[in-house]
Amino acid sequence: MFSHEESKKIRQQFWTSFGKEFPHKWLLYNTKMKEIQLKFSFTRKFAMVSFDIVDQDEFIRSYYFEKLESLKTVLKESYLPNIQYEKEYELPEGKVISRIFVEKDGVNIHRQKDWPEVKEFLAENMLKMEEFFGDFNDYIKS
Repeated sequence: MFSHEESKKIRQQFWTSFGKEFPHKWLLYNTKMKEIQLKFSFTRKFAMVSFDIVDQDEFIRSYYFEKLESLKTVLKESYLPNIQYEKEYELPEGKVISRIFVEKDGVNIHRQKDWPEVKEFLAENMLKMEEFFGDFNDYIKS
């Protein structure tokens, strides 16, 4: 087990090294839509690239989720074949969002031997997620 401080230091080392190895200006929160964010996650259980619909108004969240669901076939066939959709995804702090994501299970941020594989997974899948968002941005925003 790692102390909270040790764990924090390991997470910082991972994300710093990821940024150096993949010096791309990631879209993430700069979607120009306050309801939608692209996110990286890496924990002691999994790594994930996600498209989060974070608005707390259920009607707005459903609106965007249904738009993205209508693009499911093209997203799976042309960008991310392992994409998963969850209309109600509960975050650890209890907040409910809608999430579209790809996940890699069985990896651990505290195991440095997992880092090269996870970095490739995160970069490759986020590039595809950004490409999809760029290609369908106008439709999603309208």
